Amino acid sequence: MRVIGLDIGTTTIAALALDGETGEVLQSRTVPNDAGVPAGNGWERLQDPRQIETLALGLVGELARRFAPVGGIGLTGQMHGILYLDREGRPVSPLYTWQDGRGDLPVEGGKSAAQALGERTGYSLASGFGTVTHYYNRRRGLVPAEAVTGSTIHGYLGMKLAGRKTPLLHLSDAAGWGLVSLEKGRFDEQAMMRAGLDPAFFPGIAADGAVLGETAQGIPVAPAVGDNQAAFLGAVRNMKESVLVNVGTGSQVSVWTPAPVSLPSAEARPCTEGAFLLVGSSLCGGRAYAALEGFYREAAAMAGAPPAPLYDAMEREAEACIGSAGRLRVDTRFSGTRQNPSLRGGIAGLGLDTLHPGFLTLGVLEGIVEELHGFYREMEPRLGRKPTALVGAGNGLRKNRLLQKLFSARFGLPLHIPVHREEAAYGAALTALVGAGAAAGIAETQALIRYQAGAAFGM
Repeated sequence: MRVIGLDIGTTTIAALALDGETGEVLQSRTVPNDAGVPAGNGWERLQDPRQIETLALGLVGELARRFAPVGGIGLTGQMHGILYLDREGRPVSPLYTWQDGRGDLPVEGGKSAAQALGERTGYSLASGFGTVTHYYNRRRGLVPAEAVTGSTIHGYLGMKLAGRKTPLLHLSDAAGWGLVSLEKGRFDEQAMMRAGLDPAFFPGIAADGAVLGETAQGIPVAPAVGDNQAAFLGAVRNMKESVLVNVGTGSQVSVWTPAPVSLPSAEARPCTEGAFLLVGSSLCGGRAYAALEGFYREAAAMAGAPPAPLYDAMEREAEACIGSAGRLRVDTRFSGTRQNPSLRGGIAGLGLDTLHPGFLTLGVLEGIVEELHGFYREMEPRLGRKPTALVGAGNGLRKNRLLQKLFSARFGLPLHIPVHREEAAYGAALTALVGAGAAAGIAETQALIRYQAGAAFGM
C-alpha cells in the first residue's frame, strides 16, 4: 500500500509518498509556507489558512496522482495554534500560530491571559496554546461573530480532504490546545466552564485508528496527530527504548511513558494507543544557533565582507576549540521558557583567552545540548528503565556533525539518524497505514524505519 504523509509546519509544508511494504520514501516535496499575514502588533503571529490550504492540497494532489492508487492520507502540523471556523467549516479568521504572543498580555488584574486561564482551570498553560489565544480573544472581543468552533491548521486540512464541516482532532493534537484531561482523554468541560468558555465551541476528539472520512477519490483520511508526536513516531523504531532529540527552530527531547507523569519542566503529551510522551521543549534550540550566525554576518558586514552563510566556518572553529582549557558556558534560553517567558540566557567564563568566535560557537552548541539534557535528567528517574538508543531528528541536528557528537557524548548513547528527512510527515504517513487497516498498530509500522548506516556516533 502507498500512503501520503502531510506536515503543515510554521515555515515549510512537506508531503511524502511512502511505500507501506518497504518503508521507502517514494517522493518527498517541501515548499515554503509563505502564508504569513502582516500584523498590526509586534506580538502577533498570523497566517492565511486559505494560502496554506492551496499549498498543502496542491502537494497532496500531486503525490496522489503520481503514485495512485493511494491507500490513505495522514496529517500533522504546527501544534497549539487556533483557526476559527463557521457552521460550514469555513475559516473566518487568520491562523493564530503557536508563536502568537497575545497569551502573555494582561487581561485581568495585571495577569496575563495564560496566567489567568491557568489559575481559573488548574492547568499549566503557555502563550500560543489555542485555549489561551481563544481566552484572550474572548476577553478582548476579538472572536469573529460567525465562529462556532475552532481547529488546528492540520485539523482543518483533514476536514477539507475528508469533506467534513466540523473538526475532529486526535487526542495528541487536542492536548496541544490545553484544557485536556489526560486521564479521561477528552477536553475538561468543568475547567472550561470555570473559565467562562463554552464547551460546545471545542472540537470532538477521534479515537486511535479512526478515519475522518474519505477524499473525493475514495482515499481514507486519518485524524491529524501533533507534530512532536508525529516526529517521534516517524523517527524511533523502538518507542520504549529510545530517546528522541529534535533540533529545528525550537528543540525537544522526548521519551515514551505508559502513563502521564507530572514534572516541573517537562510536559506529558498523549501519543497513540494509550501511551504518552514526556517532552522537554526549548523555545530557541536551532534558533539560538541561527541567531549567532546572523550576529557573525552582521559583524562581517561592518568590515565590508559579503553576507555569505557562515555555518561551515562556525563548525570548524568550534571543533578546533574542543579540548581547550578555556571554555564558555552559554545559557541558550534566549527566548525564555514556557514556564518563564521573561527569562533570558547568558554567557559565563568570558576572558581574554575565550573571547573568540570558536569558543562562543562551541558554547552555544553545548548550551543547546545542555538545555535538552537538563529536561532529560528530570525525566530519567520516572522512566523505570534506561533507554539504549538516542535518535536525532530535525535539520538543525542533521546539518551539524559537531552537534551530533556533542549530543551523543552528553547522553552517553549512540546516536542514530533516520534515512528519511521529513520525520513528522513520515510519522503522519504511518498513522495513515493504521487508519487504512494495513497495520494492526503503530509499533508494527515503525519496523519500516531505517537509520543511516551504523550509528552516526557511538560511545
